[in-house]
Amino acid sequence: MQFRQQALSKLQSPEELDLPVRYARPQGLLVLAVTLVVMAAAGIWAVTGSVASTLRAPGILTHGQGSYVLQSPVTGQVTRVLAEEGKPVAAGVPVLKVRTEQGDTYVRAIAAGRVSSLVARIGTVVTTGADVATVERVAGTGDPLLAMLYVPADSAATVPVGASVDLTVQSVASEQYGTLRGRVKAIGRAAQTRQKITGFLGDKELAGQFTKDGPPVAVLVRLEKSPGTTSGYAWSTAGGPPFALDSMTPAAGTFHLAEQHPIDWLLP
Repeated sequence: MQFRQQALSKLQSPEELDLPVRYARPQGLLVLAVTLVVMAAAGIWAVTGSVASTLRAPGILTHGQGSYVLQSPVTGQVTRVLAEEGKPVAAGVPVLKVRTEQGDTYVRAIAAGRVSSLVARIGTVVTTGADVATVERVAGTGDPLLAMLYVPADSAATVPVGASVDLTVQSVASEQYGTLRGRVKAIGRAAQTRQKITGFLGDKELAGQFTKDGPPVAVLVRLEKSPGTTSGYAWSTAGGPPFALDSMTPAAGTFHLAEQHPIDWLLP
C-alpha cells in the first residue's frame, strides 16, 4: 500500500505545539453572534409576546326561544291557508283548514310566534303527523335577534363567555357592508344531536348540516345593538346593510379567542 508523501511527512514531523490555535474564523464568530441574538429575541418574545387565535363555526340568526314544527293532527285536504309566512300568530289561532271524512277541522298554532315557513298549500293532501309549518317562538315584535353557532365539541372549551364574534351573514355582502358584531352570551354544556337541533330550529336540513362532522356544542351569541344603523345592530362598517335582518338566516361566526404567550404552548 502506498501512502501520500504529505501524510508520511506529517507523521515523521513533531507536533507544532508552539503555534497558537485558531478556534473560529471571524465569519464563524459573526454567525454565532447573530444566532445568539436571534435566540435571545425569540426567548423574550415567547415570554412577553402574545398571539391571538380565532375559531370559525357555522350557525343561524334566530330568536332565543327557537322554533317548533307544526304538524297536522288529521288526514285530509287543505282547503284554506289562514296564516302568512313572516307574520305573527297567537297561540291557538287556526293556521290551516283541512277537509276530512268527518268534516272540516283546523290546524292551530301550539304557541305564539312568527310563521317562518308554510309547507302545506291549498289543495295539499296532508296525513296525520305530517309537517305543515314552522313557527318561530317570538314573544313580541321587539324581540332581539341572536346568533346560534354550532362549534365542534373538541373546540368548545376554548370559547369563553364574553368573547367577541364577527358574523358573516348570508344575505349581506360582507365585502360591501362588513361583518355583524356580537359577543358570546352562553355556551351549551353538552353536544347537540341532530334531533335536538331539529327540535330547536324546526329544520331537519339545517340540523343535518350542523351535525355532518359530529354532534356540535351550541353557542349563543348576543348581537351588539346600534341605533345608527338600519338593521339596528353594529357592523364592522359605519352603517351596515340598508335593510333589516331576518331570522332563520344562515350565518358563520369567527370567535376571537384569548391571546396566549407562545411559551404557554410549551408548558404542560
